[in-house]
Amino acid sequence: MEATDPDLSKFKARGGKLLIYHGWTDGGSGGAISPLNTIQYYKSVLDKIGPNQSDWLRLFMVPGMAHCGGGPGPNQFNALAALERWRESAMAPDVILATRVADNRVDMTRPLCPYPQVAQWKGIGSTNDAGNFACRAPD
Repeated sequence: MEATDPDLSKFKARGGKLLIYHGWTDGGSGGAISPLNTIQYYKSVLDKIGPNQSDWLRLFMVPGMAHCGGGPGPNQFNALAALERWRESAMAPDVILATRVADNRVDMTRPLCPYPQVAQWKGIGSTNDAGNFACRAPD
């Protein structure tokens, strides 16, 4: 199985939708895979196929998430539902809501933004509430 080939043109031609995500905390302290590898792969696909591929390809970087979950940040989100809405209803995910649950309650929410956008705090309200963030190009 080869997961590094950036030529996804056949997948795209068949109407495929690809939602990639990776935790920013993965790869450190014994983590499995550096998040920079995933960003590099995403960029290699754009280099191969062309720069404007958001109609079928999106990358979401998850702040504070370790390898497939855990970590200090919000790490639970429904990527499958976002992919399903995209494929079946043509509603591309511009934001995915992520949560962190502690002691059986949500104690943090955060918007996940399509790369290279990041969630930036609006400067008012709790930093644990996704409603106080907006997806923007990094400064």
